[in-house]
Formats: sequence, structure tokens, C-alpha cells
Amino acid sequence: MPVTAITGSASGIGAAVSAVLRAAGHRVIGIDRANAEVLADLSTAAGREAAVAAVLEQCNGVLDGLVCCAGVGVTAPSCGLILSVNYFGVSQLLDGLAGALAKGSNPAALVIGSVASTQAGAEQQPMTELMLGGDEAGACALAEGLAQAHVAYACSKYAITQQARRLAKPWAERGIRLNVVAPGAVQTPLHQASLDDARFGKAVRDFVAPLGRSGRPEEIAALVAFLQSTQAAFIHGSVVFIDGGMDAMVRPQRF
Repeated sequence: MPVTAITGSASGIGAAVSAVLRAAGHRVIGIDRANAEVLADLSTAAGREAAVAAVLEQCNGVLDGLVCCAGVGVTAPSCGLILSVNYFGVSQLLDGLAGALAKGSNPAALVIGSVASTQAGAEQQPMTELMLGGDEAGACALAEGLAQAHVAYACSKYAITQQARRLAKPWAERGIRLNVVAPGAVQTPLHQASLDDARFGKAVRDFVAPLGRSGRPEEIAALVAFLQSTQAAFIHGSVVFIDGGMDAMVRPQRF
């Protein structure tokens, strides 16, 4: 039975991924702030360390899969929190669980990114460079100073996508696959909070994918399940968009 750890397992995409992988025969070690096998706050370094330690204990140091779904959106209480959860909450778990994955059977890891990672200018923001350099305090301070949640969100998703691609070569040498799934708007509590927000609601409602609807968590989970399976054994270091055509609509010349 494959053993897979899933962050953000209690709701939204993480809950859907957990259900699909359990149905496929995985033993799931869910990680969330409540209603999970591992209770942890991924917004702090101490919380991430505790999560890694608990997962290693529950899997006896051998892990076959890791899916990082936990994240916060533009309605988060602060811009710094967006970076702490979406970038550092993922990168620290990737680092901390790589050794256990290397001991697993056909090990594969996956990061839930976002189509927002392609937002123009995200790669040029100083906070992005600081995230990639591991400077959480500096990156969060810049984000708080800028006070633009949509920019912080895009930068966090761009940075973690780039970091995952940076890891493609060294992780392949350890026998671990690593991919990124980039959803567009998905019907989750996180998306609903954006729709209901006075600052961002209109923009979110007006930005409709060419297919004319938002995605469903189970649609994202089906893609994740495929990428985590041996059927996807030659897919590595890829960013797979599942966004109803949003990326193609916004930047048809880039692919």
C-alpha cells in the first residue's frame, strides 16, 4: 500500500485529493490544522518542523508520495502569511521529506501551484528573490510593505513553481519525481472567500475561463492522482495547467 502525505487535507482540493488517493489504495497521512492525521500550522518554521517529524514517525521514515495542497489566498489576514504558507510551508516540507521519499517505491511529489504564477512581473519582484533565497523574514517584510495581496499571492506561487523546477534534476538523481499542477479558479472555500471579498470579488467574478465555469476539486484531484501514479512515470519537472483555458487566453504566445 503506497503511503502518501497530503497537506491541506481537510478541505478543498486537499480533501478531494485525499479521497481519490484513498480510493486508489493509498494510505494517506493528512496534514492540516484540524481534522487530519497530523495537526500542524505550516505558517511557521516550528509548525513545519513538527509536521515533518510527525509524518516521518507515522510513515517510519519511508514515504511513497507527497502532495502539497495547503495554501492561502488573497483574503489571508496579511501578505506575509501568504508567503509563509504558500512558499515556505511547501518548500520546507519538500526539503524535510525528500529523504523519506527517496526510500519509497516509485516516489512522486506534487505541488499545487496556480495559474496566478504567470502574472506579469512576479518573477521581478524582490520578494520573489528573497523567497528563493530562503529569507522568510525579509520576504514577508517586503510583502507587508507592499500591501498588495494579489501580488504577494502571485509571487508565492511563481516562487514555489520555480523552486520545484529547480529541484527536478537533483530529485531525479534520487529517484523522485516532482511536478506542479497549476489550477485556475476552483470551487473551494478559498475561492468562495475571494468571491465574497469586497476588494477582490468583482475582479474574480469577471475573470472567467474560456470554458465558462470554475473547476471542481475532484477534477484537480483526478489529475493529481494520475501524476502520482506509475502511468505518469516519465512526467517530471512539469507544470500542468488545469484552468479551463485561462492561461491560453491571457498569454497565447507563451507555452
